[in-house]
Amino acid sequence: MKIAVLSGKGGTGKTFIAVNLSSVAEKATYLDCDVEEPNGHLFFKPKIFQEENVNVKVPKIDKELCNGCRKCVDFCKYNALAYIGNKLIIFDEICHSCGGCVLVCPQKALTEKDRTIGKINKGISNNISIFSGMLNIGEPSGIPIIKNLLSEENLQKNELTIIDCPPGSSCIVMESIKEADYCILVAEPTIFGVHNLNMVNNLVKLFNKPFGVVLNKCLKQENPAEKFCIDNNIRILAQIPFDNELGIINSNAEIAVNKNKKYKEIFLSLLNSLINEVKK
Repeated sequence: MKIAVLSGKGGTGKTFIAVNLSSVAEKATYLDCDVEEPNGHLFFKPKIFQEENVNVKVPKIDKELCNGCRKCVDFCKYNALAYIGNKLIIFDEICHSCGGCVLVCPQKALTEKDRTIGKINKGISNNISIFSGMLNIGEPSGIPIIKNLLSEENLQKNELTIIDCPPGSSCIVMESIKEADYCILVAEPTIFGVHNLNMVNNLVKLFNKPFGVVLNKCLKQENPAEKFCIDNNIRILAQIPFDNELGIINSNAEIAVNKNKKYKEIFLSLLNSLINEVKK
């Protein structure tokens, strides 16, 4: 069972939900796909047993074979190649690794080489397998890292897998939820929270994914996000209170379900609801 946890922006409590949901399961795999700023490991503090680089393919030029025909330059829609001063220049950073330039080169002057864009750390914390992706600074896309994280070798069959998605609704979020069986949308109880909830609501509908909402930081007053869910017939899976104790636990990078029984009960109830939802 693969559960994706996403939100329309950062700071809603997406990682908080993903970490605590993983922690109440008997056994789970946690995938941190927020590769631009992964922080699930700060809570789990896993014992790292493997670190591997994630590479993409970029073109490599054999200057002796290149005759300056510019067919590769004309082919590339991302302007990752240029022919200036009788010399082919390759801009690795904006290459999308499609391999097309290698195919269209009539002189076979282009081959491919590996370029490292980030890494994946693999570790374990109690009964949880932790896979955390990290994109190198300045890289345009973390999709190759997310694809690696979601590869079959990292996913255990018949085991709960929690996918901690990047915030927002961009391409890296789409990549994160493609294989999910169910999506949890995390939202704050504000007008701004409703705006961001609506973005990811539209996204999961586009992918035809079953989903429900967890409302975080709830106060005993009007809740626009709750009203949005009721008006749009969206299932509310849980409401997490705005709680000083919870805030302190979270800011200290501790796992709430391990610190207080009342939080454990909330997340056990959420997990049971998810299991029932996926079975439908």
